[in-house]
Amino acid sequence: MRYGTVLFTIALLSTSLSANAAPARFDDFRYQGQSIEKVTVKPGEYRNPILTGYYPDPSVLRVGDDYYLVNSSFAHYPGLPIFRSKDLVNWTQIGNAIDRPEQLDFTGRRISQAVFAPAISYHDGTFYIVNTCVECKGNFIITAKNPAGPWSNPIWLPFEGIDPSIYWEGDKAYIVNNRAPDEPPRYDGHRAIWIQEYDWRAGKMVGESTQLINGGVDISKKPVWIEGPHIFKKDGYYYLTAAEGGTSVNHSQVVFRSKELRGPFIPYEGNPILTQRDLDPARPDFIGSAGHAQLVKTQKGDWWATFLAVRPYDRDDHYNIGRETFLLPVTWKDGWPVILPRGQAIPHALKVPDLPAQPKPPIPTSGDFSYVETFDGKALPMQWIGIRTPKTPFYSLKGGALELESGAPIGDLNGVPAFIGRRQQHANATFSTTLRYTPEKNGDRAGLAAVQSDRSNLFFGLTRIAGKPVVALYTRDAADTDTLVASAHVATKGPIILTIRATGGTMAFDYATGGKTRTLKANLDATLLSTKKAGGFVGTVVGPYHYTPS
Repeated sequence: MRYGTVLFTIALLSTSLSANAAPARFDDFRYQGQSIEKVTVKPGEYRNPILTGYYPDPSVLRVGDDYYLVNSSFAHYPGLPIFRSKDLVNWTQIGNAIDRPEQLDFTGRRISQAVFAPAISYHDGTFYIVNTCVECKGNFIITAKNPAGPWSNPIWLPFEGIDPSIYWEGDKAYIVNNRAPDEPPRYDGHRAIWIQEYDWRAGKMVGESTQLINGGVDISKKPVWIEGPHIFKKDGYYYLTAAEGGTSVNHSQVVFRSKELRGPFIPYEGNPILTQRDLDPARPDFIGSAGHAQLVKTQKGDWWATFLAVRPYDRDDHYNIGRETFLLPVTWKDGWPVILPRGQAIPHALKVPDLPAQPKPPIPTSGDFSYVETFDGKALPMQWIGIRTPKTPFYSLKGGALELESGAPIGDLNGVPAFIGRRQQHANATFSTTLRYTPEKNGDRAGLAAVQSDRSNLFFGLTRIAGKPVVALYTRDAADTDTLVASAHVATKGPIILTIRATGGTMAFDYATGGKTRTLKANLDATLLSTKKAGGFVGTVVGPYHYTPS
């Protein structure tokens, strides 16, 4: 794996350093996670989700006997994680497609802006990802000979809209994406799906653009946010699948077909082919907001679909871990694909695909699991991510520890914080670290940050208040400033162990010094880290953070 190349660039995640501040030293990072639902996975079954935690907008591809998958990453860096599998169930991350600062500049972008809904494809020995950088320069393509990277710098595309994907037919490429309709919008969320040829040799769009879908399945019903389109061909028909209804509780997947690539496309009478919006949210082990699917045909001729969905921890649709990647088989009915019949709940466990059995990946991506990072390697694993594009180094691995210099404060859109974290992948999770740090002046801080957005996050660690060293908890609940929740005096000599315990919508904060463990705060309302409250499209990321005011 390309840990060295990928995470050398993570070490470039800051915009301003405090030259006089001593680094914060973290000896370890520990994670233990359990899902709320209790699922029995029988022999010959797999467990949904296949990628647990913040891995949204999956795009899947088969090349020979190998499957590849890429997810959205927004303004986290490195971005666009790439996974490989042999069986569609056990996935191993092999790279990040955005791993060099010159590829994309996220300066000024909020965490839930930047790279949305990548689509991966393959042609003539080259892998392609077509994507949108929201509030950056728009739509672009990157390429690679090896899906693990390196990926090229972007080729920028001239059309507006989001969610492009490439349909290959022979030696020709066509880009299909969400754009404005060819008429004044009739209502909020009125969008359309368009297609245009892409000259992949010259790297430019050619020919006319054609509108394929106006609004959605039935424009008289004012369908919203038709997006994430993909085209494939089967038995003489072109099939166009797309998400409809927005990414929240009304999310769904719909399908159209045509005898001609440029239409007319006719919607399936049984649409949607995937949704959970009609089911009772009070049902046990609730999975919701399902959509943004892509179909893939196995080498044995079976069809499967990856898609996103969420697992709320309460009936009010609160979830802190973001949108996750799920897998379901596709059945064909009268020439139409169906991912899940209307009214059926997404199963947590079901029969594995008819593909060669594979061992579990070295880093688990599904089910309950734990891991320990001891910082004794040459570089961090590629699962570590920061916020926005790097400018100058802020961390190093020295003597079995992670050393963080100071960066920008969290929430500074024009800077990059000295923050590097891992996704919270379970509703019930424990994070801990051993920290060695002495705050020199008021406002100095180092510890663990849990970040859902630039305005919804928390900090738990060492700081100095009114000239005294303390362990403190600060929260930011859809706000631009911190609120001090609790603090306690501590001696700064020797290490301190910081532990965050998440249980659904609450969190507890423990600290240990001198062999004694105390709880600074229990039962904190952690719904401030939920998508419903914080907004946006990401999940919570937790990890070491250091900031020293200038």
